Amino acid sequence: MTPETAVLPKPTSRTAAAAVLLASLGYFVDIYDLVLFSVLRVSSLKSLGVADAQLVSTSGLLLDLQLGGMMLGGIAWGVLADKRGRLTVLFGSIVIYSLGNLGNAFVQDITWYGVCRLAAGFGLAGELGAGITLVSELLPKERRGLGTTLVATIGLTGALAAGLIGEALIGWSATEGWRYAYGLGGVAGLLLLVLRLGVFESGLFERTRSKDLQHGDVRQLFFPRARALRFLRIVLVGMPIWFAAGVLFVFSPEIGGALGLSPKPTGGSTIFWAYAGITVGDLASGLASHLLKSRKKVLGVFLSGLAVTLGLLLAFGGRSLATYYALMALLGFTSGYWVLFVTTAAEQFGTNLRATVTTSAPNFVRGSAIPITLAWMALKPVMGTVPATLAVGLACIAIGLWALWRMDESFHADLDFVER
Repeated sequence: MTPETAVLPKPTSRTAAAAVLLASLGYFVDIYDLVLFSVLRVSSLKSLGVADAQLVSTSGLLLDLQLGGMMLGGIAWGVLADKRGRLTVLFGSIVIYSLGNLGNAFVQDITWYGVCRLAAGFGLAGELGAGITLVSELLPKERRGLGTTLVATIGLTGALAAGLIGEALIGWSATEGWRYAYGLGGVAGLLLLVLRLGVFESGLFERTRSKDLQHGDVRQLFFPRARALRFLRIVLVGMPIWFAAGVLFVFSPEIGGALGLSPKPTGGSTIFWAYAGITVGDLASGLASHLLKSRKKVLGVFLSGLAVTLGLLLAFGGRSLATYYALMALLGFTSGYWVLFVTTAAEQFGTNLRATVTTSAPNFVRGSAIPITLAWMALKPVMGTVPATLAVGLACIAIGLWALWRMDESFHADLDFVER
């Protein structure tokens, strides 16, 4: 990595504020659409004629299609952001995932449901990484953590909206309410396009764009070995978050039932309480990192807290629904280091590869939910739901802590460098 020494024009506070607003609202709609399937899966699948015995397997298939689309989109959008610019991806991804969710409002069978979830996942993959990259490059290093924390805190309230709106519309119409929830997300995404006015491209990107450099070359993620390991460590640190999101939140009714709860917890209520915790956790982790001037210390505390909270959920979550939801909120809080993980990803790589990493790493993490859920489903009949959940969760957290231990601190990193 060779630092670039040319002086860049400083972005105005208005330019930076517009970028933070755009990224925040884009992430709000992104998260709304991303978690909506967890809220609507039972109602939507029953409406399409899926039998109760097939709900878990069909849900897993659709979730895997969405996550697979996000893995593909993470690479494609990241490369595009480093070649054509951060704003190109911010708006292109909005169009794709909005159309995907509008399509979900009109599906009549599981095949087209899967196609639309794949398309929506592909579109959703670009929003957060491009937004965090743009904000990180526009703000000075002393404030970029606060900027990305604001993006995540506002954005994550989209999950609360998904839980409340999804449950309300299902209550209004058990057979058709889920269609309106998907349609609302699609329309909201398209309305974001008007915010392009007043938002400017990153100066760091514009200055390196004309240089004789490789921009957005995916091969650079895997060669040389040191850079490949740097990328792998980023992904592994974030993986436990999507154990929580892909197993604990999505399959909350099944886990609650295995703990002996009757009635079982609902997807909408779980999403609401878990993401309330995540929103507070992301705010807390971002502020703590700013105060301690460290990414690694705060990441370590949150990962350790996630392990403890998982044990508490599985030991005491069956006492009552109120206890279960309270522990889900606490589990959301301890897994609420997403903004810190994405900010760290942006800080670890040069300008000509930064968006590729910051966009693809979160989606590789989301894609890790595929092998995680497959492992959980394979172990569940053998070990039982609760032991399988504990085993898979602790394995993910242990791997994340190992990767964090091997990672470099990046709080004070100057982002004005490129990958050679």
